[in-house]
Amino acid sequence: MALFQKVLVANRGEIARRVIRTCKRLGIATVAVYSEADAESPHVSDADEAILLGPSPAKESYLNIDAVLRAIEQTGADAVHPGYGFLSEKGDFARALIARNVTFVGPTPDVLDAFGDKMKARAVAKNAGTSAVPGTDFPVSVESPEDLARAREVVATIGYPLMVKAVGGGGGIGMQIVREEAQLEKALKSCSDRGRAAFADARVFLERYVSEPRHIEVQVFCDTHGQAFALGERECSLQRRHQKILEESPSPAAFFQGEAGERRRKELHEAALRVVRSVGYVGAGTCEFIADAEGNLFFLEVNTRLQVEHPVTEMVTGLDLVELQLRVAKGERLPDLSSTKPKGHSIEVRVYAEDPAKGFIPKPGDVTELVWPEAGQDLRIESGVRAGNKVTPFYDPMIAKIIAWGEDRKAAIARLDGALAQTKLAPITTNVSFLRKVLASEEFNAGRYDTTFAEPFAKRAGP
Repeated sequence: MALFQKVLVANRGEIARRVIRTCKRLGIATVAVYSEADAESPHVSDADEAILLGPSPAKESYLNIDAVLRAIEQTGADAVHPGYGFLSEKGDFARALIARNVTFVGPTPDVLDAFGDKMKARAVAKNAGTSAVPGTDFPVSVESPEDLARAREVVATIGYPLMVKAVGGGGGIGMQIVREEAQLEKALKSCSDRGRAAFADARVFLERYVSEPRHIEVQVFCDTHGQAFALGERECSLQRRHQKILEESPSPAAFFQGEAGERRRKELHEAALRVVRSVGYVGAGTCEFIADAEGNLFFLEVNTRLQVEHPVTEMVTGLDLVELQLRVAKGERLPDLSSTKPKGHSIEVRVYAEDPAKGFIPKPGDVTELVWPEAGQDLRIESGVRAGNKVTPFYDPMIAKIIAWGEDRKAAIARLDGALAQTKLAPITTNVSFLRKVLASEEFNAGRYDTTFAEPFAKRAGP
């Protein structure tokens, strides 16, 4: 008997196709939802049924909870997988499903609420004994001159450089580095405005800016039977505009090497588990940390969903994380994953319709010619686009993810570069050439890069 009779995937593109693939293998019927812009997208034809949500803008389609609920009622879906982004971390959406006796494949609404607010998440981590980046434990208002004066007093205790962040932020939205007092007021107002526009939350908070920062995250998995496991870490430090473009597992950071490095890795995993255990977490999640040059690790946030970069964890562990999500959502007990040790090395790159030489500006357009390398056990292609499709300006311009595995990091780099060499996309502008230059760079090959590397490197590397 199937875990669920019918799963509606409340998402689009490659992640919708990814979820549908596992559901089909498990004998579960699937429902795709789509906007007018996505009528010809592959995820629509992959599913057993497909329902039009509405016009192209996300607010009128993928973010329209009423439209998604109507699609569930129309198709009789008994579970919803939210993918990532859109409604995946919305407590109100999860509550609406529960009220209709439909399973939400993710954590409970209360947990979504706690970790969706960065102030609450910070408090959870600190109460669990996991160190957070030095900063404010309360929101900073910027509505009046008095508020700004108080903000300057707070900054005096943190020091420069610092990071201003939107409380409800995510995906790099509403974040800004401030290096001196002259920049503070503008940054506070800018991040507040971005937070209000993107998340209906104008609150901001402040953190010390970590020098030579590395973004490292731990994949966690918990069930309803009290079990919680850490499935290794991912290095996500190759970023532009605070958004990831390359991820790998395990992290090649120098502070994770040797016996001392293994102890630090174990401490990191334990710190992540303390956070999620403290709130009775259920399902897949990612505990994100920032590391300084000395390898001191500070809690950032918990992403209460499947991550874009989950395939690198799957490649080194041999697990299907979507299947585990479905089984946990059904109330099944996870297998004992405590002895699951990463094998080899995996690297993922995100192929974007963008121009790295011009500040990574998005470049929507037609995909007339599309050639991917041959996928196999050691190489995965996760794409939401086929030849004849268009990358529209309505959504994130990611075309695909290419994920390679190797017995060691050097082999994974070589396999991934070979795959990129065989990739052809035209006439659209992409970042494929830039990604190959990164893989060939001395810094990347030495594992000596941080979140500040990609943008200046793109300027040096040229078109």
